[in-house]
Amino acid sequence: MNESPGRNRRLWAAGFLLLLLVGPLALLPAAPPSSYTNVVENEDFQTVVQRMSAAKPEIMKKQMALLEARYDLADHPVEGVTMSRGKAIQGGVRVKLPKGVTWEQLAGMTPAAIKEKKLYPAGFLPLPHPNHAEGGMVFPQHHIDEILKQEGRDLTRFDLDYDLPTLFLPEFPPPIYLTTRPDLGDVSKGQLVTIDNYYELFNGIINPKQLEGLRLLVTPFPQQQFNQTADRRSLKPHRGVTCFDCHVNGHTNSATHLVGDIRPQEHRHGLDTPSLRGVNIQRLFGSQRALKSVEDFTEFEQRAAYFDGDPVMATKKGVNILERGSQVHFMGEMEALFDFPPAPKLDIFGKLDPALATEQELRGQEVFFNKGRCAECHPAPFFTDNLMHDLKAERFFETQMINGRLASADGPIKTFPLRGIKDSPPYLHDRRLLTLEDTIEFFNLVTGVKLTEQEKADLVAYLRCL
Repeated sequence: MNESPGRNRRLWAAGFLLLLLVGPLALLPAAPPSSYTNVVENEDFQTVVQRMSAAKPEIMKKQMALLEARYDLADHPVEGVTMSRGKAIQGGVRVKLPKGVTWEQLAGMTPAAIKEKKLYPAGFLPLPHPNHAEGGMVFPQHHIDEILKQEGRDLTRFDLDYDLPTLFLPEFPPPIYLTTRPDLGDVSKGQLVTIDNYYELFNGIINPKQLEGLRLLVTPFPQQQFNQTADRRSLKPHRGVTCFDCHVNGHTNSATHLVGDIRPQEHRHGLDTPSLRGVNIQRLFGSQRALKSVEDFTEFEQRAAYFDGDPVMATKKGVNILERGSQVHFMGEMEALFDFPPAPKLDIFGKLDPALATEQELRGQEVFFNKGRCAECHPAPFFTDNLMHDLKAERFFETQMINGRLASADGPIKTFPLRGIKDSPPYLHDRRLLTLEDTIEFFNLVTGVKLTEQEKADLVAYLRCL
């Protein structure tokens, strides 16, 4: 049957109107980059769990392949040297060299030549988060197990696992030394301090303000991946995480995360949780070190860092707003009590006592303060200058994408204290250096000081005394 002319005209007019409405939308450019995360979920929770759980094996396989390609991950403990509670320290250079080149040859080349020949060791490049595109807090399995045992709070993520082998992490749980009670030694008594046991362990040795500050440090509060909303990364609705879930016993378990202050996602740096030991002598905090007190940092963590630096998302997920005059102050006062581990070979000026140190350790001290130029950023007695320094490591390599992380300039990095450094592997701000030997090779290359093999070994021996 033929359509009537009137009907054809009406269909043509409707189509033309639709083209006018939709056509311009098709010509619009893609949505511009945004600093904000989408607050409204576009998938139901079970769909997200199924999709991300199915993707997890391949994501972890890719990350573990990256680690295997970069590092020697075998168990090579150092004989006769342990962390404070007896855990073995892993030794040796673990970063793998490009074929056909030695560390000595590499140190003799210019940054431009290394870049041109693509000889910069992969283990010196930025280390991506286990799933950089997703990010968020990820905890070592031994910490997950102990928190589940003590509190019934499960820090397992359904979408990914922690990546570095336990061999290269700090001992667990680490001891707690207090600046106010050095006579007590390890006040944790070998236990992981949690909401379940903090009171019995600390009542009577710290004051009421500090005890309340400690309670807040072990109290779970909502966080981006662990909360009550449907866009969490835990199977069950979650009370959240505690400050001590990363800064275990006032130290660290090397839990990782992404910095909250950089966008877009591929530019965000991976994080190695720094120790809280010695924060009383530090003056810069936060991943860009814009915070000038531990109180500022404590408040910032709860308001923003827990939620990837997004206050809009923080509001949605139940941000815990701490009261500055009491709660923040109490937490800051407690944090300032965490001391470095004992260093019996150091005198009051932070130098080795010749009567206690070995010849090799004394030679290492000479390298540290002279040829190695380490003390220019890490002066005694606490071995930090409380400043930021840009190593400009990008001189050595082309910008490249690595498992979702754009390896480019790191920018300025805080000078961390070296006191107790043997208890705090892995090293650098993003966990990329697994041992002290790796760290010395890295700085030998980027600073151009050209240490000999003997000087490197002496320097390692010295650092283990700190």
